[in-house]
Amino acid sequence: MLNEQRQSQRKILKVKAVVVVDGFAPVTVRTVDIGSSGICVMSPDPIQVGVDALLRFNLPVEGSVTAIEVRSRASYCILSHGDFKVGFNFLNLSLSGMTQLAKFMR
Repeated sequence: MLNEQRQSQRKILKVKAVVVVDGFAPVTVRTVDIGSSGICVMSPDPIQVGVDALLRFNLPVEGSVTAIEVRSRASYCILSHGDFKVGFNFLNLSLSGMTQLAKFMR
């Protein structure tokens, strides 16, 4: 049985995103859910736990779309239905990104 590691409320977010790890080609992923401190994505390739990456995704907020770009660290990576479920913790979400995320989470 897995222990719940999340520190905050999560909300479903189903959009395409891009993960950029230094030294590797950008990977297109699908988001699963998001919270104030991180995001879960489904990746076709495994991502090493502890690695830092740049995440880019669009967040639908109040009828418009906000582009988010945030440095994040992979906290887990598990095989799930042929893809890899990867959790990322945000490292330096901008003030505007935090504001938009807070609006999305309402």
